[in-house]
Amino acid sequence: METTKIASFDRVSELKAFDDTKTGVKGLVDAGVSKIPRIFHHPSLKLSNPKPLPSDLLRLKTIPTIDLGGRVFEDVVKRKNAVEEIKEAAAKWGFFQVINHGVSLDLLEKMKDGVRDFHEQSPEVKKNFYSRDFSRRFLYQSNFDLFSSPAANWRDTFACTMAPNPPEPHDLPEICRDVLMEYSQQVMILGEFLFELLSEALGLNPNHLKDMDCSKGLLMLSHYYPPCPEPDLTLGTSQHADNSFLTVLLPDQIEGLQVLREGYWFDVPHVPGAIVINIGDLLQLITNDKFISLEHRVLGNKATRARVSVACFFTTGVLPDPRVYGPIRELVSEENPPKYRETTIREYATHFNTKGLDGTSALLHFKI
Repeated sequence: METTKIASFDRVSELKAFDDTKTGVKGLVDAGVSKIPRIFHHPSLKLSNPKPLPSDLLRLKTIPTIDLGGRVFEDVVKRKNAVEEIKEAAAKWGFFQVINHGVSLDLLEKMKDGVRDFHEQSPEVKKNFYSRDFSRRFLYQSNFDLFSSPAANWRDTFACTMAPNPPEPHDLPEICRDVLMEYSQQVMILGEFLFELLSEALGLNPNHLKDMDCSKGLLMLSHYYPPCPEPDLTLGTSQHADNSFLTVLLPDQIEGLQVLREGYWFDVPHVPGAIVINIGDLLQLITNDKFISLEHRVLGNKATRARVSVACFFTTGVLPDPRVYGPIRELVSEENPPKYRETTIREYATHFNTKGLDGTSALLHFKI
């Protein structure tokens, strides 16, 4: 009993010491660590791919790539085909990649450069933004759940809420201010278009999900995964599902994202110019499991260069919003009754954040 107390006290002390540096994982890399601190060690079972893929799953290969036709379909048939592809991907994978999505490739590169520039600037400048106060318009930190998760991730992040109340320019760091504003505006436009297609895929009016305020809020998390000296002992991001309606993810060319389906981890390959889209828990809840929010993770970075990604979550998160969400009436019946109780986004987000990335689904708490 006493040993457990000492071990847990040591862990808390090490977590606090790491957090107090305000330099994150990059600070450890810059200091030249060759062994990762034990707060980052994950159990080996969490790191492995439990078993080789059986032949019937090998044919699945990986998540589908869908052509959005520049968001202007030439005819009704092409739009209908895209809707069918999205319907199948959202129901079976919860993930898909989109190309010809209408966001310029130049802007995608500028956004990734902006993330890299912020994280690679002087530690003294970055420290001014380091915080665990999630009410701030912009904050930089390492591991939002540092003190609640079983193990820390080899990752630093800056976060900003871009909608419904966009930050003032002076709230954002000058080094990436302009690109954050421009990219978030483009993501909002792309998101509204995707919600139209998802509404149609559910057999609903194209504006149904938008009218439910699914595209009202946007939280942007810009991740930085430094090269890891012991990548087989840790993760870049633990196994989790997203607490959003929809997530729009901009990855770079360094792979590491994996999706868990039927007990197997599938790599998400790099597709040049593509954006990764995934269904969040809130969309699974309101579609009554018609669309699924699959768990995913990011492996420790084995590359010699830092990996960056930008995850934009369509959710109002912990902002006050009285609207109550439950399974959409048109999607339930006597044969298919509601599987979830009603909740607010804030209640859901608070539960998710308190629980941390512990490898269990936050949806379980809301099951009927």
